[in-house]
Amino acid sequence: MELVIKNLHAKIDNKEILKGVDLTIHTGEMHAIMGPNGTGKSTLSAVIMGNPKYIVTEGSITLDGEDLLSMSVDERSRKGIFLAMQYPNEITGITNSDFIKAAMQARLGENEHVSLFKFIKEMDKAVKDLKMNPDLPHRYINEGFSGGEKKRNEILQMKMLKPHFAILDEIDSGLDVDALKIVGENINGMQSDNFASLIITHYQRLLDYIDVSNVHIMVNGKIVKSGGKELITKVDNEGYDWIKVELGIVDESTNKKEAIILGSCAVNKGAK
Repeated sequence: MELVIKNLHAKIDNKEILKGVDLTIHTGEMHAIMGPNGTGKSTLSAVIMGNPKYIVTEGSITLDGEDLLSMSVDERSRKGIFLAMQYPNEITGITNSDFIKAAMQARLGENEHVSLFKFIKEMDKAVKDLKMNPDLPHRYINEGFSGGEKKRNEILQMKMLKPHFAILDEIDSGLDVDALKIVGENINGMQSDNFASLIITHYQRLLDYIDVSNVHIMVNGKIVKSGGKELITKVDNEGYDWIKVELGIVDESTNKKEAIILGSCAVNKGAK
């Protein structure tokens, strides 16, 4: 399967954030996007998933040739798109097990049902893999969870739902060293011919545990450079000034070739 983004422009509150993003991801690949704060990384994840606050003004996103932008959020999810959010919400009154089981059921065809025995077995294993409390299935979603527990809970949902394309928006923020290793290894363990990930991060630490195949640097709403893991090391050692010099990138706020302060994170304008 392939997710293809072409010349994607998007805005919020009449402010253009994405200014021509081009990116192709195939299942079997692990992609990372790095870049300064405010450059559009989280906006890209929100647009792919269908956050209605963001309006696509130009360009396209297709999933195996189908127009993703014309689909509702739940349709995108059923097609195999998953978003691990930067700031997961708390939902009182709904347990983790009920939520995940309902999400799995929604992806099945008519007259198909989630096997309760298989569900419990897989849930228990995922909880153990992530070294989470065994009572987690019976707790309300993220209620009373620490920041690190919320992030691990996002990965738990990913492991259970087994999406084709997982977008992980700063999943490493709020994690201590031990939790970072656990999360990274569990993401890496998802690798298969039917799975791809787009990992949005500022730091090398998480990517130390993931066999990333493609690395992209995003500045001023565009992907300006792509390569392999060597880019991770260069960014970790030198920041982003070198790429501005190399590509002659102008800080649009001053119209000068200066350091860019390194976050923010849709629907098609014409979609109905």
